[in-house]
Amino acid sequence: MAVIGYHASHEQLAPSALLDAVRAAEAAGFQAAMCSDHFAPWSVRQGHSGHAWAWLGAALAGTSLPFGVVSAPGQRYHPAVAAQAIATLAEMFPGRFWAALGSGEAVNEHITGDPWPTKAARDARLLECVAVMRALLRGDVVDHDGLVRVDRARLWSLPAQPPPLFGAAVSAATARVVGEWADGLITINQPMARLREVVAAFREGGGRAKPVYVQVHLSWAPDEATALAIAHDQWRSNVFASNLAWELELPEQFDAAATFVRPDDVRESVLVSADLAQHAAWLAQLQEVEPAGVFLHHVGQEQERFIEAFGDKVLPQL
Repeated sequence: MAVIGYHASHEQLAPSALLDAVRAAEAAGFQAAMCSDHFAPWSVRQGHSGHAWAWLGAALAGTSLPFGVVSAPGQRYHPAVAAQAIATLAEMFPGRFWAALGSGEAVNEHITGDPWPTKAARDARLLECVAVMRALLRGDVVDHDGLVRVDRARLWSLPAQPPPLFGAAVSAATARVVGEWADGLITINQPMARLREVVAAFREGGGRAKPVYVQVHLSWAPDEATALAIAHDQWRSNVFASNLAWELELPEQFDAAATFVRPDDVRESVLVSADLAQHAAWLAQLQEVEPAGVFLHHVGQEQERFIEAFGDKVLPQL
C-alpha cells in the first residue's frame, strides 16, 4: 500500500493545535503529512487559517515526517518569493519537503485587490510561475516579463537538490496539463471512475512514471449520526464544483451557497462512516490507481480521537 499521511487542515485548527495534531499523528504511525496554504477558511464555522509556510518550519523541526504543501503562486505570492520559501525549507530539511502548485482560488487570492483572472489566464500564469521557480531553484538569475514580472532575481540559499514540484488538479483536463510539467500529481478522492480518469489523464499527459498523491476527506466518529453531523457542519461548504468553488471570495459566500446542502449530500465528497473496517476498505480501493501517497483528512475539528482510532485500527490494515 502507499505511504499513509496526515492532512493538516489550517482552515479548521489553530496553528498551535495543528502542530500538536501532527506530532500525535507521527506517534500514531502516520508516515507523512501535508497541508494547504489558505488565507481564509472555506466556512465561518471552520474559523481558522494560519500561515502555512511559517507553520511548516515548526512542523518539520518538530517531527521527522516528510511534508508537502499545496500553494498558488502568481497573485498572493510572487513566484520568486514562493521559490525562496521552498528553497529555504528544502535546504533545512533535505529530502523531506515537496510543494504542489495550483492556479489558485479567489477566496485566498482576492485579498491583493487585483482582478481575479479567468481560468485560462490563471493556468497560463501558473505555467510562467513554474518556469520562473524552477530556474530560480536551479540557481539561475531570472528576468521575466509576462503575466508575472521578475527582475534579476536570484536565490542565494539553495538546497543541495531542488525539491519536487507537484501539480494540483481535480479534473482530468487540468491533470493532463500537469503531467507535462510537474514532478508528481496531488488530487482529491472522488468516485473511482472519475479518479481513474484524472490519474490516467496525468499519466497520458507526461506523468507516466511520476508519483500520484491522493488527499482523502473523511469523517469518523463512534456512531454514524455523529460522523455525518461532523461532516455536514464542517464540510458542506466544500461540495461545489470547481467552476463555483474557485470563484467565491468570502467564507460567508460559501456558507450562503451551502444553505440547502443536506447532510447526505456531503457523502459525495466525504467518506462518512462509524465503521473503521469500512474506512480501511475504502482506502484499500485506492490502490487501483497506484498512488504513492494517500493523505487522510478527518474533516472534524477534534482530531485526537480520529488519530488514535486510525492509528490503532486502520493504518495496520493498510
